[in-house]
Amino acid sequence: MNIILFGPPGAGKGTQAKRLVAERGWLQLSTGDMLRAARAAGTALGKRVADIMDRGDLVSDEIVIALIEECLPDAQAAGGAIFDGFPRTVAQAEALDALLEQRGAPIARVVRLVVDQDELVERMNKRAREEGRADDTVEAFKIRLKNYNDQTAALIPYYQAQGKMADVDGGGSVEIVAARIAAVLD
Repeated sequence: MNIILFGPPGAGKGTQAKRLVAERGWLQLSTGDMLRAARAAGTALGKRVADIMDRGDLVSDEIVIALIEECLPDAQAAGGAIFDGFPRTVAQAEALDALLEQRGAPIARVVRLVVDQDELVERMNKRAREEGRADDTVEAFKIRLKNYNDQTAALIPYYQAQGKMADVDGGGSVEIVAARIAAVLD
């Protein structure tokens, strides 16, 4: 089963994806984690995207689609993928649909985590303190949230039209949100 965890920065996509990996054995495909790892390793790709990420801007479709495509065979072997932070644009969603259609494993469900904006800011500040992520500055977060609202939010009608979108209240404890997600998936 392939699913997408969808929502603004700080909504809990990564946290919930890790729970699903542990519980269901699926592969988490987080383009953000992949890009941060490339950056930390000092790879050519990491150097190419470092400034883009520091500004809070979105990395090009070409780069993220290539990253995802490389991982699809492993995801299929694991019984499914949890797309976390991808797709971010309708063009990426269309490319993902085409890639998965070729493999006969389309997106089954899109789980949209809905979280109050004040709670998002509080979560971002906490994560910045605890994890020390370079892309979690207040300025970068505001840009990421604006990018989400301007670009990624267009995915809502795209997936609603396919009948795959399910809104889940992303507020509350990790366990409560996980139970809400499980109810949507099962």
